[in-house]
Amino acid sequence: MRQELLSLPKGLAEEVSKNLVMVARLIDDEPEQAYAYSRIALRLASRVAAVREAAGFAAYATQKYSEALAEFRAAKRMTGSVELWPVMADCERGLGRPERALAMAGEPEVQKLDKAGQVEMRLVAAGARRDQGQLEAAIVTLQSPELASSSVQPWTARLRYAYADALLAAGREDEAREWFGKTLEADKDGATDASDRLAELDGVEFVDAAVDLSDIDLDEDEDDEEEGEDAAEIAAAERATDVAEYYDEDDEEYEPLEQSEADADADVEDDEPDTGSDKA
Repeated sequence: MRQELLSLPKGLAEEVSKNLVMVARLIDDEPEQAYAYSRIALRLASRVAAVREAAGFAAYATQKYSEALAEFRAAKRMTGSVELWPVMADCERGLGRPERALAMAGEPEVQKLDKAGQVEMRLVAAGARRDQGQLEAAIVTLQSPELASSSVQPWTARLRYAYADALLAAGREDEAREWFGKTLEADKDGATDASDRLAELDGVEFVDAAVDLSDIDLDEDEDDEEEGEDAAEIAAAERATDVAEYYDEDDEEYEPLEQSEADADADVEDDEPDTGSDKA
């Protein structure tokens, strides 16, 4: 890539390089943003093969398969390399043309691929068989020396996983469990969800341990406090209503509540006759 960018003016090369770095950094987690950066690089240097390839992968990551295929074809024409052949075939699958992907699997270009590329092509071909509903053919396609080998290579986990998944889809559950287990042995980086698939086959249900029980308790305490406050307000309102009814002296059924001693003494003094007389 560096050699290709050297063909550009220095300032332009630096700008293109920055955008390509952002594509590589974002493509796994934020593919849409990676795609946006790839379009900028493409506008700046569309005649650079590395730029076309990066644009292709960014489009592929966002499932823009027609666009990705066009970029991969352009990169292939510029370099003469066949290393993009498997991903080009997978774009055909993405476009709903599994028969074209299978045709590509039989082309001479496959023989020019390195071992990793040939395994990738096998995975694509098996996927195309499954697209056509040919599960048993997909299983046979994946059966290879690379699958049978006990040595662990960069492609081993993905190959075993695809085989296990095809077996499960075909209803061969016991064999699928065995190969998911073998996948797990090879998958040191956790690139697949083989452990989850095994758990599902064994009927294991996972509980989300991330739930914060203290938050639940706090919420319940807050609910209890709110209920307590509501109850207190209701009781106060009822007491206020009782008092209002009590002092409604026009009510024929009015009956005074018990008075305090001080109130009783005050009432007695008010009731005593006035023994004094007014003098002029």
